[in-house]
Amino acid sequence: MTDTVERLSRYRELVDDWPAFIESCRRPLPTVVWANPLRQRALLSLGSSGASDLSAGPDLSAGSDLLTATSILAERLGALSYSSRPVDWYPGALRVFGIDKPGKTLEFYQGLYHVQEEISLVPALLLDAQPGERVLDLCAAPGGKTAQIACHMENTGTLVANDIRPNRLRALRSNCERLGLLNVAVTSNDGTRFPLEVGQFDRVLLDVPCSCEGNVRQSGRIPFEQAGGVRGRAGLQATLLGRAWKLLSPGGVLVYSTCTFAPEENELVLDYVLGEDATIEPVEIEGLRASAGVTEWSGNSLRPDCRNVARFWPHLNDTGGFAAARIRKTEEAR
Repeated sequence: MTDTVERLSRYRELVDDWPAFIESCRRPLPTVVWANPLRQRALLSLGSSGASDLSAGPDLSAGSDLLTATSILAERLGALSYSSRPVDWYPGALRVFGIDKPGKTLEFYQGLYHVQEEISLVPALLLDAQPGERVLDLCAAPGGKTAQIACHMENTGTLVANDIRPNRLRALRSNCERLGLLNVAVTSNDGTRFPLEVGQFDRVLLDVPCSCEGNVRQSGRIPFEQAGGVRGRAGLQATLLGRAWKLLSPGGVLVYSTCTFAPEENELVLDYVLGEDATIEPVEIEGLRASAGVTEWSGNSLRPDCRNVARFWPHLNDTGGFAAARIRKTEEAR
């Protein structure tokens, strides 16, 4: 961990409480799950009868009371001797305690919940996809964010989930089937060359491959060498963002996100690619703390709205590290 701390020290000037940041990096992550609103009917059946009869119970739509479904999920987990408490800022999510293998329960296999690191729930929330829209998740596998988006869309409209990595596409398809996602079309294109012929999308999620520094709590180390990992990924990220921007309709929303701290992979990419037809909008999620984005780094002055990039340091909310930007394309853009 000493080597990791030394490599993270380049961010000392960006962090409000350096000792708290380092201490949080040393702790394991909490386990977080979210209730699948597309399986609420099954949740109510389980809560009322204790049996896994998916045909029983009231016929509920995906837009019905998620809080009730979450409460029932908490009861089911409690019956398995796992305690939980709600994630304040994300309705339907629970922090679960005492569970070593959350992906090995009957409830998981039935698609009643999905396991996902808490802070990675942010991008789909910011995207705010609506029922009936046309949405693209350009780097989608293994599919947790895709599943969130499909739930927000109430299984309607069209959601294209794309990824170039075949081994991760298997997990994406498996999650779509397990969670009952009916509006998802899975594609395997190089995101930097995703065909423009398919037309533009109302919303695009671009959760780019990155140096993964924010995952330090999962393993206690940074998986990439600092300089090479950052430089190598930034070029790919910029190319992906340029393609994603062409695929976004005028007036549409693009969410750019990474699980890394490096400005080279966040604000500098946005500054390099985005033009006058883009506005990085302010991000405010009630119950979730974030610090402002970077507008100066290594002697470079960046576009002023980079301050609206939301930076989630691990110590702020007891999560992994993350950065996210919600970007609006002007109506006049071509």
